[in-house]
Amino acid sequence: MCEREREREREREMILPVAKLGALAVKTFSKPIANRIKKEATHHPKFRQLIINLAQANHRFTTQIQRRIYGHATDVAIRPLNEEKAVQVAADLAGELFVFSVAGAALIFEVQRSSRSEARKEESRRQELEQISKQDSYKRKHQWSRFWSS
Repeated sequence: MCEREREREREREMILPVAKLGALAVKTFSKPIANRIKKEATHHPKFRQLIINLAQANHRFTTQIQRRIYGHATDVAIRPLNEEKAVQVAADLAGELFVFSVAGAALIFEVQRSSRSEARKEESRRQELEQISKQDSYKRKHQWSRFWSS
């Protein structure tokens, strides 16, 4: 096993613990902001009405999906959530959506960073191979010229 392969193997072994730690850090840092969003959602009238509408739509959608999965009739009227329950459900959804968005953004950033790093390494390897190839062709050229001149 060459040195590069051993290095890649060590990197793969380190990815999982680092990923878990990163996910925990993202969740820890974004949770207070998510809680603030939840609190604001329950107090502002326009935002409150918006999230109630979203919660009711989500409730209807999930109830219809569940009824289809379990083979029950889907043409029945679905009772709406009461206002407080809808606010709580939507506020929780908004908080979780924020945490998920932050984690997704962090993941995208890390993938792009890793991709750029790999591209730099690949370019370095390509240049290395090109240099070796030039040296090899130079040596061959001079080796034959010495052979014919003697």
